[in-house]
Amino acid sequence: MTTLTEAVRAGRTAEVVGLLDDMTDAERRGFFPELKALRKELRATRWDGPSRRAYPALYVAGVACQTGAAGVASWIAAADMRWPGVSPAVLLRVLADREAGWLADLANRLAQRPATAQVPYELMSALVRLAGCPVPTTDAYVRGWVQQVGGNWRRGNTLLERLRTDPHLAPLVAALFEVNDIGSLLEWAADEGPASWHGALAQLTAGGPLDRRATVDACVARLLRGGTSADHRAFLRVLTSLALTREEQRERVADWVALASDAVSPVASHAQSVLGALALDGQLTHRHLAEVSEAVLFRPERKLVRAQLVLLGKVLARDAAAADELLPAIAQAFGHEDPGVQERALKLAQRHVKKVRSAEVRAELASTADELIPPLRAQAVRSLGAAPAEVAPVYEEVLPLVPEPTRLAPAAGSVVELAEEVGAALASDTDVTGFERALDGLVRHAHRDRDALLEALEPVISRQWWDGADPFYDLRLEHQFSDVRGGFDGFAGLDLLLITLRGKLSTTGLHAAIRPGAPHRTCAHGALSQPFEARLWEVAYRIRTDPLPFLLSTPTWSTGLLEPDELVQRLDAYRRLGARVSAADFAQALLRVRRGNRPAAESAAERAAALGTAEGKRLAHWLTTGAPVLPAIRRRTSGPRILAESGELPELQEDFPDAFRALGRPAGAFAESRYCAHWSGSAHPHWLAVLPELRELVAVRILRDLSAVAVDDSRSAASVLPLLAESGGEAGEATHLCVAYGLGARHPEDRLAAVDALLVLAARGQLDAVRLGADLGELVRRGAVKPLRLAESLRTAASTGAYATVWGLLGHALPPLLSDLAADGPAGPVRGLGDLLGVAAECAERSGARGDLPHLARAADRRGSSRLVAEARRLRGALAPEVAA
Repeated sequence: MTTLTEAVRAGRTAEVVGLLDDMTDAERRGFFPELKALRKELRATRWDGPSRRAYPALYVAGVACQTGAAGVASWIAAADMRWPGVSPAVLLRVLADREAGWLADLANRLAQRPATAQVPYELMSALVRLAGCPVPTTDAYVRGWVQQVGGNWRRGNTLLERLRTDPHLAPLVAALFEVNDIGSLLEWAADEGPASWHGALAQLTAGGPLDRRATVDACVARLLRGGTSADHRAFLRVLTSLALTREEQRERVADWVALASDAVSPVASHAQSVLGALALDGQLTHRHLAEVSEAVLFRPERKLVRAQLVLLGKVLARDAAAADELLPAIAQAFGHEDPGVQERALKLAQRHVKKVRSAEVRAELASTADELIPPLRAQAVRSLGAAPAEVAPVYEEVLPLVPEPTRLAPAAGSVVELAEEVGAALASDTDVTGFERALDGLVRHAHRDRDALLEALEPVISRQWWDGADPFYDLRLEHQFSDVRGGFDGFAGLDLLLITLRGKLSTTGLHAAIRPGAPHRTCAHGALSQPFEARLWEVAYRIRTDPLPFLLSTPTWSTGLLEPDELVQRLDAYRRLGARVSAADFAQALLRVRRGNRPAAESAAERAAALGTAEGKRLAHWLTTGAPVLPAIRRRTSGPRILAESGELPELQEDFPDAFRALGRPAGAFAESRYCAHWSGSAHPHWLAVLPELRELVAVRILRDLSAVAVDDSRSAASVLPLLAESGGEAGEATHLCVAYGLGARHPEDRLAAVDALLVLAARGQLDAVRLGADLGELVRRGAVKPLRLAESLRTAASTGAYATVWGLLGHALPPLLSDLAADGPAGPVRGLGDLLGVAAECAERSGARGDLPHLARAADRRGSSRLVAEARRLRGALAPEVAA
C-alpha cells in the first residue's frame, strides 16, 4: 500500500484523506514527524511545480496528524499554508471525530488569529456549529462574518433576511461596533433599504431580535471612539437610519456635546443638528448650549462655526434671558482664524448686547474683543466698550538661527565599530554624513586588513538580499549591478562595496564599469549621478586590485564641503605612502574643496604646489582660479510647469574624467530619457554633496522632480529642500522655483520641508522675495500650485514669526491674481484666493506693512460678503488704516 508521505508528495489529496480515515490516532501521530520534515523541505522550493502539487495534501495531513488544538491552529494559519486551496469541508471531514470541547478550543484559537492570517470563516463557523459553543467575537471572526453575510447575495434573499435567521446575531452585532476599520466592509452592500447594513440593522431594532437601546448606545459609543473615515461614514449612516426619537436624543445630550466638540466634521455636523433641534424646541438648557457652542466655535471648519452662530442667533431672538450665558460663548469666535466668522460673531454680539444684565459678562465681552482683527476691534470699541488698541511696538522679524554644518567625525577606528556603522547605514538609508564616513571606513580597513574586515562584516552581509551561495545567482547579480548605473544612492553604493569585498563581482566587470566611455543608462539626472557612481565603481575596482589607503574626497562638513588644508594634507600623505591617486576620487575632491574663502584657498594653493606632484599642481591651479561664474539660467514652460535650463560651464569639462564632464554641459529642461532609476529622490542629498558650492546646477536638474510634488501630487521629493537651502553657492532662478513648487506640494510633510527651506534662505540673507513671489503668482495662475496649499504653507511660515518675509512674497504674488478679477479677465477668481488674502492681511497687520497693492481696491470694492471680498477689505485696511478709518 502506498504510504501517506508518498501520497502527500504526489499531491493526491483524496487518497490522503482515505488513508487518514483508516488510521488510528496513534498511527496519525507517528506520521507527523515525517510531515514536518517534508514541510521544511518544501519551504526551500515553495514555488516550483512539485511543491505546489504537494502542499494541499500536506495541509490536510498535517491537520489530521496532530492531537493538540494549538498545533492544529498554528498549522492551519501558517503563512506557507495560506494558498493550498483546500476546501474547509475536507478539513472538517478529518476533524469530525474530535470531541466537542476540542473543536471549540480549535475554533476559538483560530478566531484569535489576526485577520491577516486569512483563516477561512467557513471553517471557523462550521467548527462553532459542530462544537455547539458560544460564537467567538474576535476581529477575524467578525470580519469573516460580515464578508460572508454581506456578500452572500447569490442566495436571492436580502441582507435583512439573512441576518434575521442568524442564530448568533445579537453577540456578533454587538461585536461589530467594537471592531476597528470595519466601515469599508459595511459599505460593500447595496446603498439603501434591507439590502444595506444600516437599513437592515435599523429594521432589526424596530421590532426584531436586536435590542434597540443597546444598539443605539453601541453606535454612539463607536462614533465617540473615532476611527477611519470609512468607519465614520458607515456608523453615522447606521445612526441616522435608526431615526432616534426626541426622547432618545434628549437622553444623550452629553454624547452629542462630545461629538460636536471633537468628532470629525460629518459626525460633528449631525450632532450639531440634533442639539440645534433640541435647543429650538426648548429641550436643551442654556448652559448645555453655551458649553457646546464654546467647543464648536473653536473648531476650524467655517461651515460648522457659521451654523452654530445662526443657531445662537435664533435662540437669542426667542429668549432674551439667554444673553448672559450665550454671549460669552459667542465671543469665543472673536479669535477665529477666519475674519468672516469674527465679523458674524461681532454683529451677533452687537445685536444682543443690550439684553445682557450682568456687568461681568459685559466686561468679559469687552476684554475678549482684543482678539478681533484691527478693523473689527475698532467697531467693538464703540459697540462693546472694548479698550482702544494700544500703540503697537516696533515690529521685529523672527527668523531661525542660520543652521551650521556639522563636521564629520573620523572614520571608525576598529572593524567592529565600522561594521556597526555600516549596518546602521544600510538599515536606515543613511544621509551624506553617515554614508561618507562608512565609505571612507570601508576603504581604510580594506587597505589595512581585508580578512579582518570581512569577518567583522559577516553579520551585516549575511542579512543582505544579495548574499547567497548560488553561482548562477552571482552571475545575475553582477549583471544587475553593472546594468543599473544611473540608479545608485548611498544605500546601493555601500551595497556595491560589500558585494565587491564578498567577491561576488569579477575584476573584469569592475574594470568594464570604470573604463573611459563605459556605457551608462542616463536620464535628466545623469550629469549628477554619473560622478557620484564613477567614484564608487573606481573605489570598488581599487579594493579588488590596488586598495586605496583612504579617500581624498571625504568631506569635512555635512554639506559636502572639503577644507583645502585637509585636502593638501591628504595629498601629502599619498605622496609619502607612494599611493596611486584614484582619478574619480580626486575629481570629486576638487569639486568639493572650498574656494569661497579666498585667503584660505590661496594659502593652501601654495602648499599644494610645493608638493611637487601632478595632483598638487592641479589643486593649486584649481584653488587660485576662484569659483566659476554660473552659466545663464533660462526659463522654459511645459504645460502648467515652469522649468529651467542652464548653459555651458567649460571649467567643469577641462581636465576632468569623462563621467564628470557632463556637469559642465548645458542642462536642458526637456532632455530626459524614458528610463530613470531615481524615482525615489533618495540620491538627491548625495548629488548636492557632489557640488556643495554650486547648488544652482543641482537645482536645475532636479527641478522637474520638485515640480511633481505640486503638479502630479507625488510624495517626498521636497525633502531635499532644506539641504538645498543650506548648501553653498548662489541661490538663483532654479533654487527659488524648487522652493516655490515645494510650498504648493500635495503632502503636508513636503510643504513643511519647503517652509524650512524658505526660512533658512531668509535667515541666510539669500531669499529673493521679489523673484519667489512672482514665481508663486505665475505658478498659481498656470494651475501648477493650488492656492489653498500655498496659503497653508505661508501661514505656517508666518506663524514662526516671519510675517514680514511672507508679506514680502505675497506682495509680489497677489497682484497678477487680483488682476484676473477684472470683469474682462479670465473666468473668475482663483479658488482659494481668499485664503491667500487672509494670510497676507494677517502678515500686513502684524508686520506693520503699508502701501498700495495693485488691483486690491477692485477686489475690495466687489459686492457681496464672500471671504475673498472680506479679506481684500481687511488687507486694504491693514495697508492703509487711515483710509479704512
